[in-house]
Amino acid sequence: MQYQLPYTKPWLANEDDMGVNAPLIHQQIISRLHFGLGLHYYQQHTIPYEPLTETMLSEESGPTPDLILYDAVNGQSPIIIEISGRRGFKSDLRKVIKLVEEEEYGILESFVYNYNTKQWLRYGKGDGGIATESSFSDILQLDLNSFL
Repeated sequence: MQYQLPYTKPWLANEDDMGVNAPLIHQQIISRLHFGLGLHYYQQHTIPYEPLTETMLSEESGPTPDLILYDAVNGQSPIIIEISGRRGFKSDLRKVIKLVEEEEYGILESFVYNYNTKQWLRYGKGDGGIATESSFSDILQLDLNSFL
């Protein structure tokens, strides 16, 4: 199944609907992803990127995805993940598509997870504005849903 969302809503770099008031389930999902990906990076050395939570994409200021996978060699984040409920899902999808398409941060693959519906959407560089229903990272060769 494919989804296409037009860029109809203005986007602000620091836009964050939840901030510090994120629901418990939102934080639990981030924690599980961070832990699972962290094992692959720190212990097993099977992925080349360090998972970091709530980290700005640039040193000055900018978007702060729920989870980034950071490439220390290039100083970029080739993968970002947003966690959402029903209300913020479409908005988060628009944000990640815009971030990938802008090319400013070197993002190659992005994911949005809806914890209410347990739905994953993946958007990658060159996907032409169309996200697909998938939790599989082509870059990492891992199914992100396996950490949940």
